[in-house]
Amino acid sequence: MTTRLRRAAVAGAAAVGLLAAPLGTGAGHAQDTDPRKAPTEAVSTPARQGEFPQLTPAVARQLDRAVRKVLAEAKVPGVMVALSAPGKGEYIRTFGVADKSTGQPMTTNLYMRIGSETKTFTVTALLELVDQGKVGLDDPIGKYVGGVPNGDRITLRELAGMRSGLYNYSEDEGFFKAMTSNPRRPFTPQELLAYSFKHPVMFEPNARFYYSNTNLILLGLVIEKVSGMKLGDYIDKYVITPAGLLHTLFPVGAEFPTPHAQGYTDQTADGRVQDASDWNPSWAWAAGAMVSDLADLRKWARILATGTLLEAKTQAERLKVVDALPGTGYGLGIFNVQGWIGHNGSLPGYQSLTVFLPEAQATLVVLLNTDVAAEGEEPSTLFGRAITEIVTPEHVFDLPAQGGAGTPQPK
Repeated sequence: MTTRLRRAAVAGAAAVGLLAAPLGTGAGHAQDTDPRKAPTEAVSTPARQGEFPQLTPAVARQLDRAVRKVLAEAKVPGVMVALSAPGKGEYIRTFGVADKSTGQPMTTNLYMRIGSETKTFTVTALLELVDQGKVGLDDPIGKYVGGVPNGDRITLRELAGMRSGLYNYSEDEGFFKAMTSNPRRPFTPQELLAYSFKHPVMFEPNARFYYSNTNLILLGLVIEKVSGMKLGDYIDKYVITPAGLLHTLFPVGAEFPTPHAQGYTDQTADGRVQDASDWNPSWAWAAGAMVSDLADLRKWARILATGTLLEAKTQAERLKVVDALPGTGYGLGIFNVQGWIGHNGSLPGYQSLTVFLPEAQATLVVLLNTDVAAEGEEPSTLFGRAITEIVTPEHVFDLPAQGGAGTPQPK
C-alpha cells in the first residue's frame, strides 16, 4: 500500500544476517556503511524447514545476487536493505547510487521519504487516543469532521481499515494536474478532501476494501481536533519520541534533512523522469508525508507489529485483518502479507518497505530512491519478494499490484 498520485502503487524492516565488511562503493556494489552497527559474523548452522536461516556469508552472497538482479532489471538507482532475526545474524547492504548526477553511492545513513508508512504513525496516534478514552473506533467520523459523505455512518475503524467507500483524492484528475503542474506548492487537508468529496461514494461503509488516502486525511483531522495539537507535533511527542526514533519527522512543508538521497519519479506532467526530492509532500499529509532512515525503521518494524506503544487489547484490534488482496489482509493501518506484518510506502521519487515476521521475530526494511514501476510492479515489492524467497520461502512477500490510486490500490 502506498501513497501515490493517480497511478496505483503499494507502500511498505531491518537487517540481514551477518554484517560483512564493505565490499565496495558505487553502483552495483554492496556496502555495509551503518555506523550504528559493529560487524559481527554469525555461526553458520543448517536451518530446519520453515526456520529462519542463519545469515551466513553464503546466504549473504545469495541475497547480494538477488538484490543486484532486481536493481538492474527494475532500473532502480539505489537501494538499502536491512534484514535480521534474533540469533541469526544480520545483513545490511546498500547498492547503487543516491544521486545519479554525481554518482554519490547509496549509504545507510541517508534520510528517505517513506510515503504510506506514514499511515502506521497516524493510526498509532489515533489508537493512543483510543487507549486514553478520548475517541472510540466505532465513533462516526461526522462526530469530529463535518461535511463527510456518509459521515454519520462511516466509523474511525472503517477509515483506518480502508473500508469507508470514500473516493481516493489522489486519483482525481484535477488533483493530479494541480500537483504535477506545481509539485512544490502546499496543499491543505481541506483542499485534499474537496478533491475526494466531489465524487460519489464508491460503496456502503464496510462493504469492501478500497485503499484511499482520503481516509487518513480524515483521521489526521480527528487527531488534531481531539488533541488540540498539530498532527506532526502530536506524532512527534507521543509516537516518535516514545519509540526512541532519532531520525524520523513529520515535515511541515518540503523540508528534507541532510544527508538524503535524491529521488526519481515519472509521476510528472509530461511523464518524463524528474528528481522529486524537493517536492512538497503536504499533498500526502497524514497519509504519506513523513521522513525517516534505515536505523529508525528497523526499530519501528518491531514496535508497530508488537504494539509496544498501545494496550494489548487495542493492538489486537489493529491486527484483526480482513481480506484485501490475494494473500494479503489489511487491519487498522497495517497489512499482513503471507505472515509479514507492516506497511510499504510510495511517494514521487521514493519507495519503502518495513515489515516484521512474528514467528521468526525477523525484520526487513527496504528503502529505494525511485517509484517508477517495473513492468507494472512496484520496485519495493520486487525487492521484498526476491529477499523473502531466499530466507522465508514459506512466507514470500508478494503484494499484488492493483490499478487505482495511491497505494493499493495498493498498487
